[in-house]
Amino acid sequence: MSSVNKKEIEKFSKMANEWWDPKGKFKPLHKFNPIRIKYIRDNIMSNFKLNYTSKPLKKIDILDIGCGGGLLSEPMHRLGANVTGIDASINNIKIAKLHSKKNKLDIKYIHASPEKLKIKKKFDVILNMEIVEHVEDIDFFLESCSKLLKKNGLMFVATINKTLKSYIFAIVGAEYILRWLPIGTHEWEKFVKPQELQKIQKKNNLVLNKLDGINFNMIKDEWKISKDTSVNYIAKFVKI
Repeated sequence: MSSVNKKEIEKFSKMANEWWDPKGKFKPLHKFNPIRIKYIRDNIMSNFKLNYTSKPLKKIDILDIGCGGGLLSEPMHRLGANVTGIDASINNIKIAKLHSKKNKLDIKYIHASPEKLKIKKKFDVILNMEIVEHVEDIDFFLESCSKLLKKNGLMFVATINKTLKSYIFAIVGAEYILRWLPIGTHEWEKFVKPQELQKIQKKNNLVLNKLDGINFNMIKDEWKISKDTSVNYIAKFVKI
């Protein structure tokens, strides 16, 4: 079996050169990044009882799945974590390697999907950020991811809820009206409700610990964490 959706990989491979352009096709992710970095950092620190230092995530092993060009891998590494980033697109991995080398960052990037990852170690934290809505088989994908996570480890999943509001905002609004994303970036049928995600994760011994919405404030032009999970949301799971 494979969790890789070739059509989705081709789509993102064509845009790979734009990963680090804050005004390019990944502009929404650049705006999104500060709030998700803070959310992940604070939750990891709270869970593992870490102290605030210049590198608070020191000794934490993180696997960033669907790492793209490294937009999240690099900040996690700068916070002290040992980061491995994997992606099913070779173009994305090439860009990520090039950018980290240029910035003299020691991040291990591997061209692989979770089920094909040839690595013996397990990780303290797994990041599945904005990826589950692009995979071929979400059940198989998350099962493969869970095998790479240590007991008591954390898995963060950020995705889009399957609601009428998400269709209006994430597809019609973001792609067709505001042109934040290229048309066809998302398919509403692939969006997943939090309850459905929770049900899948339960089969993999992953228990929901926290669920929050991520909403965009048009007036302030910024993203914020909220209780509204009707469009974008982030879930934190603990492996038991």
